[in-house]
Amino acid sequence: MNINDIRSGNLKQLLGADLEDEDLSGLNLQGVNMAGARLIGANLSRAKLTGASLDGANLVGCQMTAADVRASLVGANLMQADLTEADLRGSNLRGANLMRASLNKATFAGAFLSGANLMGVNLQGVDLRGADLRGANLSGANLQGANLSQADLQGALLNEANLEEADLQGANLAGANLAGANLLCADLEQTNLDGANFTGACLVGTVLDRATKHAELPIAHKELESESFRHSTL
Repeated sequence: MNINDIRSGNLKQLLGADLEDEDLSGLNLQGVNMAGARLIGANLSRAKLTGASLDGANLVGCQMTAADVRASLVGANLMQADLTEADLRGSNLRGANLMRASLNKATFAGAFLSGANLMGVNLQGVDLRGADLRGANLSGANLQGANLSQADLQGALLNEANLEEADLQGANLAGANLAGANLLCADLEQTNLDGANFTGACLVGTVLDRATKHAELPIAHKELESESFRHSTL
């Protein structure tokens, strides 16, 4: 593989290419087919990947700081990848592995993350508005202050996740597992909680205005909610 051809923009077909540890920083790779490519440890910082195909690509440890990754990454392995400040709006990350990835200040608004592995990932303050997270594994993830408004989390695993002060307004949590989750002061206004599991979850200060409540909420929270309602009607 001639790296100079890639830098010149002459190559649009990199299907299955071996680009391990290559410096591709700042390159315009828009629309390039990199499906199944080996990009372990590669540097894609500030690269433009809009419309590119990275389906099934191996991006373990890849540097993608501030990159435009509005691309297709179905089943891609992004374990330990650095996506700090990366733009992933509307990206297709179905079934992708993002374990131990760095996602500080990344934006996933409208992204497709159904079935993705985000177990234990730090998503503090990350923008996930309207994201499709159906069946995603977010067990133990740090979602403190994250924006999950209008996100679809149906059947997602959120057990032991930290959702303190997270914005879940209008989100779909039907059938989601939130056992042991921390929802301290989280906003679940107009959220669908049908069939969600809140066993052992902390719901102190949680906003549940107009949320569907077909879920079994912890007794302690039911008492707090009743007391709050009583005072609001005095």
